[in-house]
Amino acid sequence: MALIGEIKMLGFSLPWRLLSFARASLAFGIAILIIISSCTQESLAPLRIATNLWPGYEPLHLARDLGYYGDTPIQIVEYASNTERVRAFRNGDVEMTSASLNTVLEIAETNPDTRIFLIVDFSDGADGIVAKPEIKNLQSLKGRKVGLESSTLGLFLLTRGLEKVGLSLQDVKTIPLEIPQQEEAFRKNSVDAVVTYGPPRSNLLASGAKSIFDTSQIPGEVVDTLIGNADLVNTHATQMKVLLTAWFKALDYINKNPEDASRRMAQRQGVTTEQFKKTLNGVRLLNLEENQQLLGKTDPSFLNGINRLSNFMTNNRFLKQNLDPNPLLNDQLVKNIKL
Repeated sequence: MALIGEIKMLGFSLPWRLLSFARASLAFGIAILIIISSCTQESLAPLRIATNLWPGYEPLHLARDLGYYGDTPIQIVEYASNTERVRAFRNGDVEMTSASLNTVLEIAETNPDTRIFLIVDFSDGADGIVAKPEIKNLQSLKGRKVGLESSTLGLFLLTRGLEKVGLSLQDVKTIPLEIPQQEEAFRKNSVDAVVTYGPPRSNLLASGAKSIFDTSQIPGEVVDTLIGNADLVNTHATQMKVLLTAWFKALDYINKNPEDASRRMAQRQGVTTEQFKKTLNGVRLLNLEENQQLLGKTDPSFLNGINRLSNFMTNNRFLKQNLDPNPLLNDQLVKNIKL
């Protein structure tokens, strides 16, 4: 009897070995639950998103800073140029990439599984051509050196601007110049103007450069998106839902807390809060309802706009042939999001 021993518990007498076994079983059960929970989280493959220093994409970073992704493995990978982002996406280094609509068409031409899962914004003045102060207008660009990144967007913007004054690409000297190198080249007089956006545009304008053309003059023609392959809705369904829900929560935070949101985003972009707010005024961020409408193909004007862009790119040899926009638009995820 002495070897067994007893303890009193709630008026009952239990062998201490039985009680120890019960406690050990409980601890083991808790440990198993923790392991299962951990394994469930770890089993989610990372969702990697390529982006760049464009103000319209800042809500991705804001959502992360505000903790809206939680423990979901969402990774935002920043690249210096559009060329690098596209290369990373084509090579499978990332599952998604930010891309302007003209770049989407270019990618989709060789990858028909490309889908637009989020329409980020319409550029409404945030992209454009910035020139030396003595260059008063687009006509004055004739014979001048214009720096632009090696992407269809740069060529598209320059072409559209020149078209408005009866000029063409043959009337200017184009200089390949990626976005990070534009400020230095401009200040060293290596170019007379640049096709630019983001912090370089803000900084150049703040230092006295002149905006002679911007996307407010071609409304709805420069559209920014998040794209991925069609099978993401199966392979990364949970991550995608978290990402898109967090995106729209970040937009809500911007609307309700504009000063704090602008301060956070400006700091990451390396510009002042006032500079960032001015730049963001040139971007129309699209809300959930607008995304559901456009990705759901209920707005024929949007589809017509993509067709016009496709025609333009084909006529100017950016594309080999026109692309049907309908397969590109995927509302499978946004239509089920509830905030």
